[in-house]
Amino acid sequence: MREVREAFARFWPLTRGDRRWLVLIIACVIAAALAETASILLFAELTDHALQTGSLSAFWGPAGAWLAVAVLGAAVGYLGNSLAIRTAERFVLRLRAGVFRHVQDLPPHFFQRHRRGDLVERLTGDVEAIEQMVVSGAVGAVSAAFSAVFYSAAALWLRWDLALVTFLLAPLFLLAARRFAGRVQKAARDERTADGAITSVVEESLGNIVLTQAYNRRGAEEKRLDREARAWLRASVRGARASEMYEQFVEVVETLCVLTVIGLGAWEIAQGRMSLGQLLAFAAFLGYLYPPIRDLGQLGLTLTAATAGAQRLQEILDTEPAVTDPAAPAGEWPVQGRVSFHHTSFRYPGAERDSLHEVSFTAQPGEFVLVTGVSGAGKSTLTRLLTRFYDPCAGVICLDGVPLTDITLDFLRENVALLPQETLVLHGTIRENIACGRPGATDEEIERAARDADAHAFVRSLPHGYETLITPGTAVLSGGQLQRVAIARAMLRAAPVLVLDEPTAGLDALAARRVVQPLRRLVSGRTTVMITHDLTLAPDADRILVVDGGRLVEQGTHEELLAYGGTYARLAGPLPTETTMPLLQPSP
Repeated sequence: MREVREAFARFWPLTRGDRRWLVLIIACVIAAALAETASILLFAELTDHALQTGSLSAFWGPAGAWLAVAVLGAAVGYLGNSLAIRTAERFVLRLRAGVFRHVQDLPPHFFQRHRRGDLVERLTGDVEAIEQMVVSGAVGAVSAAFSAVFYSAAALWLRWDLALVTFLLAPLFLLAARRFAGRVQKAARDERTADGAITSVVEESLGNIVLTQAYNRRGAEEKRLDREARAWLRASVRGARASEMYEQFVEVVETLCVLTVIGLGAWEIAQGRMSLGQLLAFAAFLGYLYPPIRDLGQLGLTLTAATAGAQRLQEILDTEPAVTDPAAPAGEWPVQGRVSFHHTSFRYPGAERDSLHEVSFTAQPGEFVLVTGVSGAGKSTLTRLLTRFYDPCAGVICLDGVPLTDITLDFLRENVALLPQETLVLHGTIRENIACGRPGATDEEIERAARDADAHAFVRSLPHGYETLITPGTAVLSGGQLQRVAIARAMLRAAPVLVLDEPTAGLDALAARRVVQPLRRLVSGRTTVMITHDLTLAPDADRILVVDGGRLVEQGTHEELLAYGGTYARLAGPLPTETTMPLLQPSP
């Protein structure tokens, strides 16, 4: 129960906006329990004064009162249940939004360590489990507790001695719930983990459907899913068996209690110390009493199972973002675009060596700096530090002389635009994909950016033009066309600093040629740091930086580095130019 208390305390603050509704829900629950109690007492009166005597005149008064109580109970029950559903869904909405907001601030390595399908499951199924603990669980506990108190009080009022005899068996419900709690918790934890694994397998298989089909991996993928599904099945069956054993045990105890009451009641009636109506009412109170007690025990099992989801969500919420806004941020200013690295070193969490070591350089406003080197040299780490996905372990990075750690993330990323290596596409129209570079942009501005990116012509040729729907992995556009849409997005943002990470990666020679001119227009007038293996634009660069083993080993212009004959000269080799690059000719 300690884990339940800790999880409840962790997530209870999220109910702050709805606590007045919770009070009203509890009031409705109490009123409904009182109405049920009154109905049973009125039933006893009808039995003794109308049914046994056969008096119709004695029927109308209790019958009318019973109907009025039933209508009142139905009204407050409807109100309470409706508010409970609304409050529960608002809690889920608030919790999911909070976890999602936190996830978006986590560093890239967090997502490399967790499967996306498992994270999706935590944001859906685990969130629902926590709602059952905090909102539905709290309302259910109050409802069961008040119902048990009212029915117990009524039973004691009718015959306190018989009530005490039957109450002796009530603790068996709670003892049984505690006995089965450990099994349920372990099974629930395994089931949650298996749920995430199943979602991950499905997501990965559908995301790599071309690989699955091309390499005849359908059978292997089915086995992967079957393995995770069987783990889920075993956990689900274990949890269901534990809950069912509790339910059946409770049924036996309830039957034993009812038989005890009937036997004692028959004796009391024979001795003339109890009427039939009193016996029926007493049995009814016990019939109503044990379900709430049973529900309290079942609620304990539900809360125990919910802790598995709570622990999985807490794992996310306890993960600290790699970067945060400064406590006292520097004021905003019109950014000129001077970027400087001062003895910057960085090592990824868990890595054995630095990805960058003592790197220093400065890019002046409007300067085009190209960064190259062999794979794994540390080039892409520069982009992650400059856009503050991470902060350096040593040294400092500045924008216009202001350390990035003194700048808010929103302001930094408004002024430093990233064109990542992977062409990122949102599920939406081409217009929406370009417009996300600067929300609120007009159609004219969007189309101007598309023209500058050499995308306007092919977009207009599509049947639906800018309203063409594209999705991640879309086949509507080619790789080069998608990259030009991404370039249009970056152009629309019009940030003074631009970071390009392998902008021609994955494109064939012809597609790469088509994006060269848009890239030249994109970098014009902006401070640009381009990470690339493709040295087509190297002659256009104001300066070239060569990174090797995390260190800056060479820097200079294209001509200077070729003349130097070092690492860059080996990487560059004979570079084709746009005018000399041969075009593919059809075979004769």
